[in-house]
Amino acid sequence: MARVRFQLNGNEVGVDQPGELPLLWVLRDVLGLTGTKYGCGKGLCGACTVHLDRQAVRSCLVPLAEVQSRSVTTIEGLSEDGRHPLQRAFEAEQVPQCGFCQPGQIMQAAALLDRHPHPGDEQIADAMAGNLCRCGTYVRIRRAIRRAGERDRHE
Repeated sequence: MARVRFQLNGNEVGVDQPGELPLLWVLRDVLGLTGTKYGCGKGLCGACTVHLDRQAVRSCLVPLAEVQSRSVTTIEGLSEDGRHPLQRAFEAEQVPQCGFCQPGQIMQAAALLDRHPHPGDEQIADAMAGNLCRCGTYVRIRRAIRRAGERDRHE
């Protein structure tokens, strides 16, 4: 075991865990950040999506050793007050039903909006294709992403 140091939600952290341990379990079980969800453990559902150096990644597939000296952002670190434009848009569009996929959906969408602040329908569909929603709220998710992009234009 080696000490792995990285930026987590803007703060320097260090953990003594095996390098092959998935980042998901470090976040949830070691650091207590339970907003990132375990879905499939194979990178297929998107429930565990976080940002690694501002790119959306599946934390169940990222070994801890890969985050050494890098920056990780979880849903808890997306905004200081928990009111990121996407979070507000998800509420306004009444996206959550069970809410399980919501953190992963929001993190994937935030990465999209970082690259394309005003994405078109095709860009949204392409970016969000790998994030599954058990409740089937895909239409509302897309509307929320468009709303967040539009809000950015008007603020």
